[in-house]
Amino acid sequence: MTPEQGNTAENPWPVRTLSFKIADWIHRLGQVWVEGQITQLSLRRGTRTAFLTLRDPAADISISVTCDPGLLQRSPVPLTEGARVVVYGRPNFYTGRGTLSLRITDIRPVGIGELLARIERVRALLAAEGLFDARRKRPLPFLPHTIGLITGRASAAQRDVIAVATARWDAVRFEVRDSPVQGPTAVPAIVEHLAALDAAPHVQVIVIARGGGSVEDLLPFSDETLLRAVSACRTPVVSAIGHEPDSPLLDLVADVRAATPTDAAKRVVPDVSAELQGIAELRRRSAHALRNWVHREERVVEGLRARPVLANPLRMVDDRQDRVDGAVRDIRRSVRHLVTVEEHRTERLASQLSTLGPAQTLARGYAVVQRTDSDQPHAVRSVDDLPAGAAVRIRVADGSAAAVISPTTKESRQ
Repeated sequence: MTPEQGNTAENPWPVRTLSFKIADWIHRLGQVWVEGQITQLSLRRGTRTAFLTLRDPAADISISVTCDPGLLQRSPVPLTEGARVVVYGRPNFYTGRGTLSLRITDIRPVGIGELLARIERVRALLAAEGLFDARRKRPLPFLPHTIGLITGRASAAQRDVIAVATARWDAVRFEVRDSPVQGPTAVPAIVEHLAALDAAPHVQVIVIARGGGSVEDLLPFSDETLLRAVSACRTPVVSAIGHEPDSPLLDLVADVRAATPTDAAKRVVPDVSAELQGIAELRRRSAHALRNWVHREERVVEGLRARPVLANPLRMVDDRQDRVDGAVRDIRRSVRHLVTVEEHRTERLASQLSTLGPAQTLARGYAVVQRTDSDQPHAVRSVDDLPAGAAVRIRVADGSAAAVISPTTKESRQ
């Protein structure tokens, strides 16, 4: 298709034709100087290309930038996200992806770059002093009745904080202090209001709020004087500066960092409706848990009452009565048997004793002779114990008789 044929619905351009034409027009622009703010910086070790995103300082417009990593490393001022720079390069349109980027060969920091380098030095100094330490952070009160608010006069940040906070709890009160939030007069005014609110006994938390802005606009919130004043406050301080990409040093020193003024209101003031719903839910769950516990304990008691030992306490005694009676009978039988055995043994021993005793010997015709004239009467075992004239007693089976030994009656031992 030639240009003479025109571009109509019947003769449309292919995508490649459009891409080539766009690339041709962009490449005719040649080398250009561009000023902007670095919002993203990707510099990976070992790669040949560094990627940046350059944002317009006054409009929400950005462009992708590529360059040699050495170009960034040779910069007299360290280039970080937020730095304002002037770059020199050629716009390139990549037809394969349909994307536009700027390939630069020179980059020069603007005055803000030096300010950002100064901020980095302040960051390092305060970090070394421990002002960013999490242990220094003070907890926020659960339901503050008075909130100190430092913000711009009639600003959107002020309206957002007050509107969101009162919607969450209509009884909350504010001590509003209007202050410049950018420029050379911002830091002295904010420090003065901060000291006044910190000295007020009825103020329980202080919010420093401002909407988004450029790095230059947010420089007061990285000032060392303000940061030290916030660190010295006895009242908890909430930093609500800008949006997520903005990160002044106040966020690090404050007790709580909020992404936006609206987020600060939500962090400081709890939602009363949600809290009441939570309380009602906790009460419902507590009542349900208590009822379940009572029912469970009732079932335990019913189970205990249904046990035989509690249903009929004497049943255990009755069940064991037969065993007790049997044991008694066994004991008695054992005792009687033992007594009978011992009786028989006693009779046997008595019989043996009577058989071996002197009475049985006397009954068979024997006699026992005892001398009675000595101090201790004793049985005579030898004729030598019977001298003539000795008094003796002769015991036989049916009695005893006294006698005197005569010389004629004594016989010698055979």
